[in-house]
Amino acid sequence: MTKYLHTMIRVTDPDATIRFFNLIGLEERRRMENEKGRFTLIFLAAPGDEGEVELTHNWDPEEYSGGRNFGHLAYRVDDIYATCQRLMDAGVTINRPPRDGHMAFVRTPDGISVELLQDGHLEPAEPWASMPNTGSW
Repeated sequence: MTKYLHTMIRVTDPDATIRFFNLIGLEERRRMENEKGRFTLIFLAAPGDEGEVELTHNWDPEEYSGGRNFGHLAYRVDDIYATCQRLMDAGVTINRPPRDGHMAFVRTPDGISVELLQDGHLEPAEPWASMPNTGSW
């Protein structure tokens, strides 16, 4: 089973972006601040909707070009290892392998980043645990 989770966009003014999404009926569900990584994640959704918009605010000013303000699509999968193997067998590059048994990144043929998240948690396993990153995600 695959389940849509969220779409991430990078924002320069979180308050203005939240106000915008409030106008179309989305509400803030949760917020996480990461001092070490110097970013804040804010998740918004319409009442009763499971899918979310993730606002990522990087604390250090950054100009986003080439679509970098759009981050990724995210999907929960039943077995991240089987999903990544199926993608690899079809010729898809695993940009960020699921070394931790939890998260991987791949790209669509048009270069859109897709995050895959394990439903629950799997123990790290080879060949994934030793596989290096390839390119960017």
